[in-house]
Amino acid sequence: MELEGSELGTKAYWETSYEREIKNYKSHGDVGEIWFDEDSQQRIVDWLLKQQQTLHKQSARVLDLGCGNGMFLIALANEGFIQLTGVDYSPKAIELARGIAQDHSHNIDYKLADLTQKEPQSLGTFDIVHDKGTYDAVSLCPDNPKEMRTNYLDNVARLLHDEHSWFIITSCNWTEDELLQSFEHLFERHCTIPTPTFKFGGKVGNVVTSVVFKKRAV
Repeated sequence: MELEGSELGTKAYWETSYEREIKNYKSHGDVGEIWFDEDSQQRIVDWLLKQQQTLHKQSARVLDLGCGNGMFLIALANEGFIQLTGVDYSPKAIELARGIAQDHSHNIDYKLADLTQKEPQSLGTFDIVHDKGTYDAVSLCPDNPKEMRTNYLDNVARLLHDEHSWFIITSCNWTEDELLQSFEHLFERHCTIPTPTFKFGGKVGNVVTSVVFKKRAV
């Protein structure tokens, strides 16, 4: 199954969008839109905070894929996480995220990287890799979305430190079953983070899906 291509899957769209958000932030202090709303972001933060027995905030290395304005990492920094990295393929997004982090007095590392390419820059490995909507955007690429998704997932697998690391993904375009099917060659489901449900035509569904995966042991 392929999604219909959209401008949301193009770098030009995001560059224009973040250029506008930089102007708004400098003029009004508005950090811009948080994709899927703040509740989706806070659910992930809350889930991480509940993992205190296996997760140590001081040492856990966290990578946010398609970080945008960086507000997810700001939320983690506010909770005491310190080893935080955000990547995006939009230079304007990185510019905005760095400015917001500096104004919040947080030391967050932001890097320009395109994970849809076969050989992106080396970023190291991480204990937590987070994706909120980035896999969705990759899936909406008008050109070669299947190849882009394949490259993206291969890169995510390389970014995970080991089979105990977590890949946390939130999607509004793919159901949990679809994610499981698409990821099964690289990842296995660790758990599902509950999200709001709706009922339509007698069937129950979710507005967004949040799943925690682990890398399959080699």
